[in-house]
Amino acid sequence: MTQHPENQAAWLNASKSALEVGPAPYTHPGHDQLVIRNAAIGINPIDWLNQSLGEGILPHIRYPTIFGEDIAGTVVATGEGVTRLHVGDRVLAVAGLIPSNNTPEGAFQLYTVAREWLTCHLPPNISFEQGCALPLALVVAGLGLFGKQYLGLDLPTVPARPKDETRLRAVIIAGGASAVGGTAVQLASQAGYEVVSTSSPKNFDLVKPLGAAQVVDYHSPTITDDLRQAVKGRELVGAFSLGDGTADYLADVLNSHEGPVNKFIARAEGKHDVPEEGDVVVKFILISPQVIGPDTPLRPIFEDNLPKALDGQFVPRPTPEVVGKGLDQIQNAMDVLRKGVSAKKIVVQL
Repeated sequence: MTQHPENQAAWLNASKSALEVGPAPYTHPGHDQLVIRNAAIGINPIDWLNQSLGEGILPHIRYPTIFGEDIAGTVVATGEGVTRLHVGDRVLAVAGLIPSNNTPEGAFQLYTVAREWLTCHLPPNISFEQGCALPLALVVAGLGLFGKQYLGLDLPTVPARPKDETRLRAVIIAGGASAVGGTAVQLASQAGYEVVSTSSPKNFDLVKPLGAAQVVDYHSPTITDDLRQAVKGRELVGAFSLGDGTADYLADVLNSHEGPVNKFIARAEGKHDVPEEGDVVVKFILISPQVIGPDTPLRPIFEDNLPKALDGQFVPRPTPEVVGKGLDQIQNAMDVLRKGVSAKKIVVQL
């Protein structure tokens, strides 16, 4: 009989329950899959939101389940058809539990089954803690920016695509100091777009090096006018929304822009009151089973762009903040994130 590692997980046994650490099956990889021994796990708002709201936010989830989306670690097994990655490789990967509803694909365990096309080599200069800040952020930012059903922008390149001075194309990306926002800023900038972002003033110096040409204070009472001025004279290719009320002022900017404009907002999260029958389309970035399937528009980012870009061009942001080690620390990590953090990625080491 073939021996396999003993797995443990932080289980969410029922809706709105606390996490409980216990044994979990070790699942061998299927076709185009690999198994990763997790070294670091990133925590996202959806983790504590799902625990708090249960069926109110993700009604399709079956319990008991193993949640979590962001992992970084070492490949310990590969399935048939996997050629790009090998046992022993350091990687980051998307844990696909939310769209797949398949517990072996959850992040909150020692061994996670990942899909090859949503896994990326980690170069030696990037730690596991830095790497696990990226997976879900790459999915949301990549889909919103480049998915044909969203903004449909050109893909990023390595080296970064030079900006066309004869056709200045700008995109507004809210929340540049967050994991999703900072990832979106880098991807759009490296695709050749002029990025205007928002953050609190204390984080301006964090967002600008990511590729933002201008950063506007999102607390400013004149934020709509500030953004209008920032994109004046540009072709405005759309906007990327994060946070309650953000889509409302972004819609005002799009509606009043003088010049070529795509009146489309890719919404990562946050409430808004933009009318459905208006000129501006606001579309929620939905992570469906198709998004993590083999035909995903994210595939070229994970397979081609990111492995090269992480060697100095793309910087994992925000900075990881390790709040503990071990599966029993994940509940505490979710509680820390729920209380609120700024420009930090909450991480648990394993």
